[in-house]
Amino acid sequence: MNQKLRRDAETVARAAIAAVKPDAAVREALRDFVPAGRLYLFAVGKAAWQMAQAALELPGIRPDGGIVLTKYGHVGHPLSGITSLEAGHPVPDENSYAGTQAILDMSANLREGDTVLFLLSGGGSALFEKPRIAPDRMEELTRLLLASGADITEINTIRKRFSQVKGGQFAAWCAPARVYTVVLSDILGDPLDMIAGGPTAPDTTTAEQALSVAQKYGLPLTEGERALLNVELPKSLPNAEAHIIGSVRQLCGAAMSACASLGYEPILLTDRLSCEAREAGRFLGAIAGSHAADRKKLAFLAGGETVVHLRGSGLGGRNQELALAAAEELAGISNVAVLSVGSDGTDGPTDAAGGYVDGDTCQALNALGMEIGAYLDNNDAYHALQAVDHLVITGPTGTNVNDLSLALIDGAADERHRA
Repeated sequence: MNQKLRRDAETVARAAIAAVKPDAAVREALRDFVPAGRLYLFAVGKAAWQMAQAALELPGIRPDGGIVLTKYGHVGHPLSGITSLEAGHPVPDENSYAGTQAILDMSANLREGDTVLFLLSGGGSALFEKPRIAPDRMEELTRLLLASGADITEINTIRKRFSQVKGGQFAAWCAPARVYTVVLSDILGDPLDMIAGGPTAPDTTTAEQALSVAQKYGLPLTEGERALLNVELPKSLPNAEAHIIGSVRQLCGAAMSACASLGYEPILLTDRLSCEAREAGRFLGAIAGSHAADRKKLAFLAGGETVVHLRGSGLGGRNQELALAAAEELAGISNVAVLSVGSDGTDGPTDAAGGYVDGDTCQALNALGMEIGAYLDNNDAYHALQAVDHLVITGPTGTNVNDLSLALIDGAADERHRA
């Protein structure tokens, strides 16, 4: 393993993630916020606890009640006057439904003049849910969509119609109270009605689009479920306003600055990466390989969110699969590396944020009798990377603004190229 490149790659990733922590951005978004009447604070998503903590540091934020609903393992110390709950992600579970009901119960008797401060981040699609269909059926359909390779916009176009809180329905529930939403975006282009299913945003999709997504991925729906897809959701919410405070664009900008500080020339390929994870990995690895002989310190960066089409029964996430796919392109080249991580610190259903590979990874796996193609075919990037100590583990980061992938080229290294 190239220890210098790994150290540099992880330094860049950690610096970029630290730069998009929501604390300062939440405080700035609430600088002129003046609640009227009773104030209730609800925070939903992977960054919910961190966002709530930041809001409560402001002198004007003294809620009459509040609930944080976040992923397992993402709650820190107790917050004054706030109940912190943990639930399932990426598939909702009984605690998702119980936590959502607790929020609905607390907001059931709001009056005109009251205010709801809603702090929203990625992961809320699974965490904040009251389904219109049986919970086990909701979980089954979510798994099918996740396995199909559908992107998050397509998934949420379906899920919001099976929900009683998504697609602007929670804001409608809170009326006539004012709903002020602060959003940490984890979806490319920052569409408010898609982030966590848009519980406080007017819906911009149509029933026709929802039916088209179901047909595209062969989703096995009952007649009752198809009827729900035909329902139109609120297109106007006069009691609601929202402010986006962070996105993958900021993550990429911070990563570029960190690369430059380490002497690399940063090149941003895109902040809208959206394709199959393994194809992105092969492309990023190919770029690194083609520039390995340039004798420059280069950093190629991409931000966004890839997808994995599940074909096997292994363990992994999109960032681990991206990294493992890049390894074959880097084989035998001593001065290149690829790292890919999720900014929330959790890649798929694993304890890893992502993975790292370099020119020695392929040989190290082969020495263990492990063939990269077989592990990719089984969607088992986790165990391949774990075997050679190439997992990147950060723990929960307190933020969630998509993924960062980077290829580093150390021009000062001794290049050993494939024949």
